Amino acid sequence: MKAREIRQSFLDFFQSKEHQVVSSASLLPESPNLLFTNAGMNQFVPYFLGDQQAPYPRAADTQKCIRAGGKHNDLEDVGFDTYHHTFFEMLGNWSFGDYFKKEAIEWGWELLVDIWKFPPERLYATVYQPGEGDPAEFDEEAHAIWSGIFEKAGLDPAIHVVMGNKKDNFWMMGETGPCGPCSELHLDLTPDGKSEGKLVNADSHHCIEIWNLVFIQFNADRDGNFTPLSAKHVDTGMGFERVAAVVQSTNGFTDFSKPVSNYDTDVFSPVFSKLEELSGKTYASTLPEDGKPANEQEEVDVAFRVIGDHLRALCFSIADGILPGNSDRNYVLRRILRRGIRYGRTLGFSEPFFHQLAPSLIEQMKETFPELGERSELIEKTLRSEEESFNKTLDRGIELFSREADGLENGAVLSGEFAFKLYDTYGFPLDLTQLMARERGLGVNEDAFGTEMEKQRQRAREAHKSVDVLVSEDSDGADATEFVGYDPANLQGFTASCIDLVEQDDQAFLFLDKTPFYAEMGGQTGDSGSVFLADQTLVIENVLKDSSGRFLHQLKSKPEGIEFSGQQAILTVDLERRKSIQRHHTATHVLHWALREVLGDHIRQAGSLVEPDRLRFDFSHFEGVKPEELAEIERISNEKLLLNDDLEAYEIPFSEKPEDVIAFFGDKYGETVRVVDLGGWSKELCGGTHVSSAGEIGSLRIVSESAIAAGTRRIEAVSGLSAYQWADERITQVNELTRQLACKPDELSSRITQMQAKTKELDKKLKSFEQKGQAGLADKLIGEAEQAGDLRFVKAIAPDLSPNDLRSLAAQVNKRAAPSVVLLASEANGKCGMVCICSDEAVEAGHQAGKYLGELAEKLGGKGGGKPDFAMGGAPAGKDLGEAIQSISFS
Repeated sequence: MKAREIRQSFLDFFQSKEHQVVSSASLLPESPNLLFTNAGMNQFVPYFLGDQQAPYPRAADTQKCIRAGGKHNDLEDVGFDTYHHTFFEMLGNWSFGDYFKKEAIEWGWELLVDIWKFPPERLYATVYQPGEGDPAEFDEEAHAIWSGIFEKAGLDPAIHVVMGNKKDNFWMMGETGPCGPCSELHLDLTPDGKSEGKLVNADSHHCIEIWNLVFIQFNADRDGNFTPLSAKHVDTGMGFERVAAVVQSTNGFTDFSKPVSNYDTDVFSPVFSKLEELSGKTYASTLPEDGKPANEQEEVDVAFRVIGDHLRALCFSIADGILPGNSDRNYVLRRILRRGIRYGRTLGFSEPFFHQLAPSLIEQMKETFPELGERSELIEKTLRSEEESFNKTLDRGIELFSREADGLENGAVLSGEFAFKLYDTYGFPLDLTQLMARERGLGVNEDAFGTEMEKQRQRAREAHKSVDVLVSEDSDGADATEFVGYDPANLQGFTASCIDLVEQDDQAFLFLDKTPFYAEMGGQTGDSGSVFLADQTLVIENVLKDSSGRFLHQLKSKPEGIEFSGQQAILTVDLERRKSIQRHHTATHVLHWALREVLGDHIRQAGSLVEPDRLRFDFSHFEGVKPEELAEIERISNEKLLLNDDLEAYEIPFSEKPEDVIAFFGDKYGETVRVVDLGGWSKELCGGTHVSSAGEIGSLRIVSESAIAAGTRRIEAVSGLSAYQWADERITQVNELTRQLACKPDELSSRITQMQAKTKELDKKLKSFEQKGQAGLADKLIGEAEQAGDLRFVKAIAPDLSPNDLRSLAAQVNKRAAPSVVLLASEANGKCGMVCICSDEAVEAGHQAGKYLGELAEKLGGKGGGKPDFAMGGAPAGKDLGEAIQSISFS
């Protein structure tokens, strides 16, 4: 059977058993605690927990899964064996309070043995038998069912039914909650098939798990009790790639002489064929021993497996809107891609190649996963852009690594500081450095690397000035401030009770039982205003929120002689400032919607800043936004504002969040969340404050678009009065330009083009004169050169030349005087530029441009250096340049 036939056969079988065949969930999980969807059951968790009613009693699907990063991480093992993957499909069938063990077990046997023709004598079933201290009881029901099946097949249950303890045969969703025993089916892959169950769960590649049947029948509580559930469920999982491997590698269970490999199947063959075509290399299925390739073919085969696996993880993730980036799951994808690019060097690739492989995978899989075909352009563009970016630094980083590693003996450890330099300067993830070190028989000091990372984070924290008010150790969140600022009626003259005043670092913070002041969070700046208490009006400059949920009202000045505890306070928010902030916050939602409309729904918010006079919106995207795209984003945003749709904000349980509401990974959502719905076309989870209708925003103008990191873009924009002021400033500028250039506004462009052309022509003439002058100066310098053997030496000061002109002059002198050593310096615009060039003959004779220039720079209090044949530097002007340059000895 071909792989697609296996997948379809599984789904057809369970459809015949009255299961609802459902689509795979996205790799972007609903749970904020997961990096990726990593198991078939992820999308069904709310049904198992009872948070939602299952819309069908039975279901079956093939689920896209990624296990890389976090608790489940197979990344480092991929390529070195036959079965590890970052991306895989999980075939599964589920019962939500419907059928239970008898049907699940009997149908599992029917599919494997009767439909797919697995040899029954090679199958072994495991049953839960608790060890000492393990929960629950022996799964007598499952044991009886399996025993009956094996007896009917003429096989001895005492051999083919194997007991397992909690480690292997008891499944728990967490420390508490739904759980139950599981029963696994294992396949004997030994040549004679007579292992008699001794290899089950023995970590042997000669006996592998095929299918896991989980029987969810208990609820675990914190006291260690396991109470039977009123509704029992079934959750099964079978690795699609593994089934394809055992079917195809054994030639339909007729030949067990060869190792079974997930990579020797038509799951990977289309991509491998394309990779062979592009690289000129051939895949031979060899495996390294002890994780270290012993010859070139083993290196090639490891690279094929890594690239084939990583391509799948990348294409499927990008199709689900997860792009490589600098944080969380996005950084995991970047690590996967960069690991693949590094292995591409093994196959001789020096230019981007992943995007050339993608069409083969997309064509192969788009029938089952149509999102691949729908997002093919996004996938290819993202891969190419990411690879081009990393290629700029990869070779330089490899060169530095080799230089560092060459000086170390086998078994030595690379310093964490060096690993961090590769990470920080050249974009090498730590695991990539570890991989390269392992290939050299070296280790990496992870602790020192972590120390350097923490230092960097500390520098970032110090650069971002903030006030941290320490929470008392006995605080349990019970004194959290109640926020009442969503209601406009509470913004003026609201009465609250003072709890305390806290002083820290010459600053004073007022705590109240409730407040209409919004605290700085979620990118939105805090409110300001005033508080009247004890016959005094105090200015509130900002509001922060501490980890216990208290709102910290930062006072402009420290009040004297007031007993705060229990005092009644009258709070007034700066209304105009709040409205300006709200306009800009709702504008970020409008902008987010427009970006997804124009660029695609892979756009994900990566950060934001909302202030009274501007907004900043960071988002994931693989390339710069084109001017025409920005114009379209701005146009459709303002069209929506003109509709003046109402904004509705409401709270619902997180589990009941509609699918079209955007949530953000990394945000910690509670059981209840707040939905901000603008006209039904923009829906996001958001705790910020907003306008009541779109028209209040006025207009939205994009001020700038730029890159802040590879794969992350930033738009700055203005709305409301700020948008008017921004436009007014530009109209004034245009009017001033038309006055100065004596033309109409619509003639400005052509007038400037004329001026640029004329300036270019004058520059060309000036350059010609300068070159003639430089040629004459070069003649003079060559004529004054000192001769020593076959070499000529030139060291001189050139008058008033820019660094580029000085470099050009030095190159001209070196070429005409060769073989030679040329050291020139020039002072211009308050700076001193330096250049040193050594011809090939001079370098062979032991002269080093970097050495000479470094000496001169040091004498002048500057910096400089380079390679033996070329070096540049700079220093402040005004020192005795003549004396310094003459002191440099070429001997």
